[in-house]
Amino acid sequence: MTATKTMIIPTSDRLGDVKEYYFSSKLREIAERRQAGQDIISLGIGSPDMSPAPEVIEALTTAAKQAGKHGYQSYAGIPELRQGFASWYDRFFGVTLDPETEILPLIGSKEGIMHISMAFLNPGDEVLVPNPGYPTYRSATELAGGVIRDYRLTEAEGWLPDLDALEAQDLSKVKIMWVNYPHMPTGTAAPEGFYERLVSFARRQEILICNDNPYAFILTDSVKSLLSVPGAKEVAIELCSLSKAQNMAGWRVGAIAGAKEYLKTVLRFKSNMDSGMFRPVQEAAVVALGLGQDWYDSLNDHYRRRREVAFRIMDTLGCSYRRQQVGLFVWARCPEGKTGYDLSDRALYDHDVFLTPGGIFGDEGEAYIRISLCSTEEKLAEALARLSTAS
Repeated sequence: MTATKTMIIPTSDRLGDVKEYYFSSKLREIAERRQAGQDIISLGIGSPDMSPAPEVIEALTTAAKQAGKHGYQSYAGIPELRQGFASWYDRFFGVTLDPETEILPLIGSKEGIMHISMAFLNPGDEVLVPNPGYPTYRSATELAGGVIRDYRLTEAEGWLPDLDALEAQDLSKVKIMWVNYPHMPTGTAAPEGFYERLVSFARRQEILICNDNPYAFILTDSVKSLLSVPGAKEVAIELCSLSKAQNMAGWRVGAIAGAKEYLKTVLRFKSNMDSGMFRPVQEAAVVALGLGQDWYDSLNDHYRRRREVAFRIMDTLGCSYRRQQVGLFVWARCPEGKTGYDLSDRALYDHDVFLTPGGIFGDEGEAYIRISLCSTEEKLAEALARLSTAS
């Protein structure tokens, strides 16, 4: 008997070795286990559990009730949103941007990674990608036909790229370099002078630096933008997002900031991929961008307390870590002889707690594990109690 085909056409060559996003498959597994009756505590993905500010929700609901707010929108966002981002950059980062030409709102910054890759890469162009780093930099590069060149980040080097070592290599085919500080997953903040060195490096090598900056406000001593460096707009663009610091992950609101020539190129691709962001979401985002320092202070009070419990979990697991790390996660080195996959599997299958193995961010992360702070103190404490039974 002839077997029935499950697909009548082959997968595109473009997909290559690109796999389903790790958290997509893992969250499905967790959902299946919960459906089967298991009480899984997930400390994996960085999806904020707290709500946006009440005035942001009110702005959304008010706008959604108004006629004329439900049609297609501008691909470049409403003027009020672009001005909102520009004012936000000026207030918190000290960066002056033209809201008409130097801000491009996005349906989440993750789409921006894909848009940038598709807008600037030709098949065979090389891209410097951090290892460990956000997996989407790699998959977007591959989907656009680019060639990944890892630049390795290590604990010994403070999780910073060795720009001198990179410059000693042949970088003639490199077109883009992805950077991400505060860095995910390691929680490293950009030290003083680093952005200046990065801009000088990019200018000498004629590489476009793409700084992904969604964690700027989370548990940091000061907020920083690569675009604050004089001349940065010539060689850099920056992604920002309301997912983390405004608790709006599911709303899908972000932006690219940078020189108009770069943004016009990205818009050529983006305008063929979506039909603009829902206007009530844009109007609510304007309110979110206008929140004061008290909003961020209150948010960080929650995360600071949660982080202390996460540190205790890491202690229970026998892991080592830096208390000075920033951002939405706690990153730690596993005990000698163990990998993040070992600890993650043990936590999930023996104790119904999901922790993220560091290896999903690149092989430089295999000896590490990560905890998300996007759960209540009570839930983190329950996870601690479950895991303590193993020690």
